[in-house]
Amino acid sequence: MSVHRFIEQAASDWMKGEGPNSDIVISSRIRIARNLHEYVFPIRATHEKSNMVLRELLQAARELDTHDFGNFEWFTMRELNELEKQLLVEKHLISQQLANHSRNGGVVLSDNESISIMINEEDHLRIQCMLPGLQLLEAWDLAGQIDDVFESQLDYAYDEKIGYLTSCTTNVGTGIRASVMLHLPALVITEQLNPIFFAINQIGLAVRGMYGEGSEPFGNIFQISNQITLGKSEEEIIHTLNGVVNEIVEQERMARKRLLAESGIRMINHISRSFGILSFATMIDSKEAAQRISDVRLGVDLDIIRGVSTSTLNELMVMTQPAFIQQFAGKEMNTEDRDVYRAKIIRESLASRNLEK
Repeated sequence: MSVHRFIEQAASDWMKGEGPNSDIVISSRIRIARNLHEYVFPIRATHEKSNMVLRELLQAARELDTHDFGNFEWFTMRELNELEKQLLVEKHLISQQLANHSRNGGVVLSDNESISIMINEEDHLRIQCMLPGLQLLEAWDLAGQIDDVFESQLDYAYDEKIGYLTSCTTNVGTGIRASVMLHLPALVITEQLNPIFFAINQIGLAVRGMYGEGSEPFGNIFQISNQITLGKSEEEIIHTLNGVVNEIVEQERMARKRLLAESGIRMINHISRSFGILSFATMIDSKEAAQRISDVRLGVDLDIIRGVSTSTLNELMVMTQPAFIQQFAGKEMNTEDRDVYRAKIIRESLASRNLEK
């Protein structure tokens, strides 16, 4: 099996689609953590035991092909080089922890890349389902079906009183982590985010950057997810997050309307300048590229910039990351060379769309 088909294109199929509130909600993700009863957690496992877990879970994953989930391919971390691993990280298909630290790790990927199953990461099994827009319930339904396929073949680590047992105590219970990725430029510009984020932290939700825990927000993109799974049902977790996200979506929309009403010409000028820089710059670093792409995405949503699709901008957010730049260039690059090539990728991508201002 070759990983090439999963890394030759920056955008997964789910990035190209549209879902509810997709002007603001980029994606919905459900991740389920599970462990096998007869094995210690990955962090304590010997090389021999973790290799046994890998073989057992890859064998169980073969059953997925008998269900209506599409086709799957699987890879072990040891057969992938460092660039290939990082490309999968940049596409949100595996975690940085799996790429960097897993002994005898593996990943099972669906052909449309909406399903990613990580083996021997922090837990023995992590089932991840991602869909465009605000589709947490749909993602949960899909993840639950996949979980049922594995549970029918495996003996999970489970306690009758507290639920599923996991390496991290914040995942004990349901083992579910629900998250949404949001584009919130207007709330950033109007400086309304801090009180919003403070309020949602008080109800057990966490705010992180585009690549989850440990990552910094850039390009006005934030991930919001539940922090605790113990003592709450899956439905309660999803209902709470859905309600909060819907409220944030409404506040972002109101902030956009106010910006247009109060600072219309300045907003148009700001967005148009960012579009011009992306269209003609010969060097641009990743942070500025993310910010300018965010500006143009806002311009598309406000009908200030026409002729470019949101899916193109989603793809550019991934294409301009360091590993993908080196993948496209076909060689390792230093920071300055990446900045030059990043600008080239953006220029050519925008030019190919025959954009109308």
